[in-house]
Amino acid sequence: MQVTCAPGNAGIASLAPCIGVDVSDPDAVAALAVEVSADLVVIGPEVPLVAGAADAARSSGIPCFGPSAAAARLEGSKAFAKQVMAEAGVLTAEARVCSSLDEVSVALDAFGAPYVVKDDGLAAGKGVVVTSDRDEALAHASRCISGGSSVVIEEFLDGPEVSLFGISDGVRVVPLQPAQDFKRVGDGDAGPNTGGMGAYSPLPWAPADLVADVTARVLQPMIDAMAARGTPFQGLLYAGLALTSRGIRVVEFNARFGDPETQVVLALLRTPLVDVLRAAALGDLSSVRDLEWEPGYAVTVVVAASGYPESPRTGDVIGGLADAAAVSGVDVFHAGTRLQADEVVSAGGRVLSVTARGASLAEARTRAYSAVGLITLEGSHHRWDIALHASMGD
Repeated sequence: MQVTCAPGNAGIASLAPCIGVDVSDPDAVAALAVEVSADLVVIGPEVPLVAGAADAARSSGIPCFGPSAAAARLEGSKAFAKQVMAEAGVLTAEARVCSSLDEVSVALDAFGAPYVVKDDGLAAGKGVVVTSDRDEALAHASRCISGGSSVVIEEFLDGPEVSLFGISDGVRVVPLQPAQDFKRVGDGDAGPNTGGMGAYSPLPWAPADLVADVTARVLQPMIDAMAARGTPFQGLLYAGLALTSRGIRVVEFNARFGDPETQVVLALLRTPLVDVLRAAALGDLSSVRDLEWEPGYAVTVVVAASGYPESPRTGDVIGGLADAAAVSGVDVFHAGTRLQADEVVSAGGRVLSVTARGASLAEARTRAYSAVGLITLEGSHHRWDIALHASMGD
């Protein structure tokens, strides 16, 4: 099997040919798929999905794993997602959609602190502010509105957050293992929200019926609602959940695999992933039985560039990659990297995801941090508390 990646980074370039392409241009994505005679297109990022790259690929006659532009609105617009959740009877935080600061002010007072302010559109995981400072909440709303977006003001949801992926063929949904990620930039959940600073899976503290419960009450109803709208969701539906004192509530939906949870969940998947993705792309998951999983746990720690998330610095040389990858049970996944001459340098905010497997959560965590300690990147930072509290219960 030959894999071609577009546009790729310094990590995947060692495994597959990488071809430059404007991922926001659906026709360019489809043309590349035709050029390389692809049997299956898998679209990872949200930008090409919302732009309609999956539609263009399918129009070219190539099976594609990824929702249509109409279905990807579940991630592209938080207001739209709220509307579909209401139709599906899926429980979520109460919310108001605001397009002016006067509306924002009224909504903030109605819900009270902690304030939750979300950019309605795509924001690379950084469009959400949760704060007890009303001025900070208003300032974030002002930035979103001045940028041409509406904002969604929500009630604050208590309880731990959980991520669950579901692969759908437009009718059925096959759930994966749950994970928990760490959104804030600093230890103890301090600092601003990010795209995710680390994750672990599975969750030793979660209810035994969590996956079945979420599938029945969240994933399948959303797939049914999208089909009823005439815009079936065919791809990966990510549910960000809060296990509140009042029960499960949806925090957000994504329309694709999202990191850092993907790194830990797929590290434990024994069933060949490509077979499942192809079945979903062809519109028939009926032959896919329960997925098989490796025993044990996985932990991933994100190494971020200096200045992330506000103003990440790029172009710094990364060292120690081979030493880190040589640690037992460890894989080093590249995110914001590129090749510069013979060196790997940083090219984004979240640079690497260091993922480790272990028989116990504590072992996986120890291996991950051992590998992180071997990596050099000037000014880089990472959280030290990924999976810390959960591992203490091993």
